[in-house]
Amino acid sequence: MERVSLDPILPRNPTVFIIGTKPGNMELRKEEYYANNGNAFWKIIYELTEEVYSKNYAERIDVLKRNHIAIWDICQFGERVRPGAQNVKNEVPNPINEIVEMYPSVKQVIFNGQKAHDLYEKHFTKIEGIIYETVLSTSPANTRFSFREKLNNWKKAIL
Repeated sequence: MERVSLDPILPRNPTVFIIGTKPGNMELRKEEYYANNGNAFWKIIYELTEEVYSKNYAERIDVLKRNHIAIWDICQFGERVRPGAQNVKNEVPNPINEIVEMYPSVKQVIFNGQKAHDLYEKHFTKIEGIIYETVLSTSPANTRFSFREKLNNWKKAIL
């Protein structure tokens, strides 16, 4: 079984924890979350935080930390059947709930796409007092929705 996860991005006092499914091959190769230029994640984060957009990864991480946003993926290990979030089997989850419980500042967990939500439900029980929301996936494979539709969906969900 191969590792299919990056290390979490954890600011000092995260209030929002965004959970994805797993990074793609490009993300694993570059060791950067949402490295595919077609993924809307960073554009959405910059819109939500009203920060000046940057393609520099270190600056992107700083934006997350300044805005108390943590990110990680559900899958730590798994068998990659083929590219795509839907295509990992026999997954072993990252200890998501342990992280949430370590940071009492976390008020909301956002699932970046239905698959992340479904895998969370498969492996974990929701923690009382935390708000859970599932948003439209920012993946470039999610072509059913425009950038504007994804952005508006995220705006409605995030605290």
